[in-house]
Amino acid sequence: QVQLVESGGGLVQAGGSLRLACAASGRAFRLYVVGWFRQAPGKEREFVAAISESGGSTYYADSVKGRFTISRDNGKNTVYLQMNSLKPEDAAVYFCAADDAVVSRTASSYDYWGQGNQVTVSS
Repeated sequence: QVQLVESGGGLVQAGGSLRLACAASGRAFRLYVVGWFRQAPGKEREFVAAISESGGSTYYADSVKGRFTISRDNGKNTVYLQMNSLKPEDAAVYFCAADDAVVSRTASSYDYWGQGNQVTVSS
């Protein structure tokens, strides 16, 4: 079992940066792949980024590639999402998710979810 808690969201102007953190409980966190997803009002939850257990492989949605960076510190049981050059269309509730299977871009593939963290981008 893994419990996830996100932090770091908030309000930022377009062009600004935020760093989200996903802190996990559980001794075996290093065995879990982690994904970030987001959901804007009236829209479906969409894939943002994912990272392998070791952090050696990362994956991004085309819409954030080159602007967002996912990383992890297994010693701290934490995964980060650095978001730069934010746009109004990046505004959403951001969720981190974990699973002990292969990395996936599909939300239904992840068993464990955080509570979500609001990111607001003003134009």
